[in-house]
Amino acid sequence: MSASDQEAVTTEESATATAEPETTVVAPATADRQGMTPRQARRLRIAAASALMVLVAAVLTIRLASRSSVLVVGVYGLLLVLCGLVIELSRRGRTRLGTYLLGAGLVGALLGDWVLLP
Repeated sequence: MSASDQEAVTTEESATATAEPETTVVAPATADRQGMTPRQARRLRIAAASALMVLVAAVLTIRLASRSSVLVVGVYGLLLVLCGLVIELSRRGRTRLGTYLLGAGLVGALLGDWVLLP
């Protein structure tokens, strides 16, 4: 808010305060706000985690068909559990934490696949 806008609001408030003591001036909401609403962010992260869960399940099936190993199930199983956790965190409104966990889990699974599974 610029100085001239603040002066105008202050002038309106003082005029309103003298005429009607219980009335307050509320600044109009800005219509040019950009970004997502919290509900949209939650839905986006739930959709992303669900899509990643389907992708990981497909990769797990392919990897198990080529090589049956407890490490394969462990690495991809943990990523599936993490996707479910991210969906639940997003549903409860912890979208940033869910996003960080999803990113870290994906990087960890890729590193685990590269290092642990030859």
